[in-house]
Amino acid sequence: MPLSRRDFTARTVIAGAGVALTGTVGALATAPGALAADDSTLRDEHGRPCEPGYGPLCPDPAGLLALPAGFTYRVITHSGVTKLDSGESTPSNHDGTAAFEGHRGVTLLVNNHELKGPRANWAHPVPLTEGLVYDPAAAGGCTVVEVRRGGEVAEWVGIAGTSTNCAGGATPWDTWLTCEENEDLAGKNGMTKDHGYVFEVDPHDRRANREPKPIRAFGRYAHEAVVIDPRQGHAYLTEDASGPNGLLYRWTPPQGFRHGRGKLRDLAADAGVLAAPKCFDSAGQFVDDLSRATKIGTVYGVDWVEVTDRDARTMPVRKQFGAGAVTRARKLEGMWWADGGAYFVSSYAREESPGAAHDGQVWFYDPKRRTVRLTVLIGVNADPSVDGGFDGPDNITVSPYGGLIIAEDGSGLQHLFGATESGRTYPLARNGLNIGSAEEPEYSEFTGVCFSPDGRTLYANIQDPGIMLAITGPWRRAH
Repeated sequence: MPLSRRDFTARTVIAGAGVALTGTVGALATAPGALAADDSTLRDEHGRPCEPGYGPLCPDPAGLLALPAGFTYRVITHSGVTKLDSGESTPSNHDGTAAFEGHRGVTLLVNNHELKGPRANWAHPVPLTEGLVYDPAAAGGCTVVEVRRGGEVAEWVGIAGTSTNCAGGATPWDTWLTCEENEDLAGKNGMTKDHGYVFEVDPHDRRANREPKPIRAFGRYAHEAVVIDPRQGHAYLTEDASGPNGLLYRWTPPQGFRHGRGKLRDLAADAGVLAAPKCFDSAGQFVDDLSRATKIGTVYGVDWVEVTDRDARTMPVRKQFGAGAVTRARKLEGMWWADGGAYFVSSYAREESPGAAHDGQVWFYDPKRRTVRLTVLIGVNADPSVDGGFDGPDNITVSPYGGLIIAEDGSGLQHLFGATESGRTYPLARNGLNIGSAEEPEYSEFTGVCFSPDGRTLYANIQDPGIMLAITGPWRRAH
């Protein structure tokens, strides 16, 4: 049922608006929860003014990761250095990751490897482990990393023969959904099967991953991330694509369907309904792109428009909608389910978008109100080579200590940074590994940010060459 203008107007009044705060990164409102701060001055437990976060970043003598005082890191996997239990090298290009609780204090991490195209293009592709291969021509996939209580690490293949495994999402039933950011059909770029799908990987049961099958019901497009509504069973998915800009999608399960391990792979290709959003403002005016929003707290109503050819046999899904049919956004990236809804990222917008330029947005979709609300807005970073500003949010997670932790995939310096519940940002880590030259330094993006099940360890990846890190320290509410 479409959302009426009267209903939407009433809901926007109830939802309220956030407070915009201005700093070196532009305007930022709090997330998650969108708690508006009456006073931008933060105070500690004794009422004294303080800065957000954990203090300045200290240079790393090893040149890898700058962290606040009191924090330390450990390398968990390193492509070309560490080995799988089969003796083969850890694959490269680490991306989306989730952490799961295993038996006897074990943490299980499923790690995407964003490897596109033929295997010959990569020094360290995901090994073609027997029984776990979708397309033997493709280089990507996932590994499962087991971190034991004593610190020992083991790693094995969860799925192989997929392409450009970018982000994904954990399910309420404790598995991982890995997303292919790719639209290659069989016969293109050396592939022998169609790509652009979501696959399920079970970190607890290796046998469940045998004979991998794509979840065709979720559609075939340049997938980025996915979350599952644990109450209604809807899946929400982001698409990182351009020409035209990509879409947020909602998949509604068929009547009577019950989620659970392995259930999605057995669905028919046309099961349920895949739809894209059509947003409108409080005046009832259609919004063509989320870059139109320029103020924190902007709320749009959302209707959902069904996709006609979700497997995109003749035309990419995002191109099946004409002007005025759906609402788009530039570089839709990471997602996280919390607070009864889905947080999702638009990494940046420039000339590819019709609205205002920005260096990052985080939106919150509220399924009860059927609205999206702008909770984080990062202004254009004038000089990304200088420390102090952030740009290009990508993977995100909700912190057990409040607020968001965001992995940066922008220009220049690359950080993990936080957004507090009072509406401020702070640096948490900086990548010190220069993969360029002294004259033209280059730093790889951060990916795969997530906390351990007990909240004591923050895991994150440096994508190139592919390093998984475990960060520990004096965690507390960052104000």
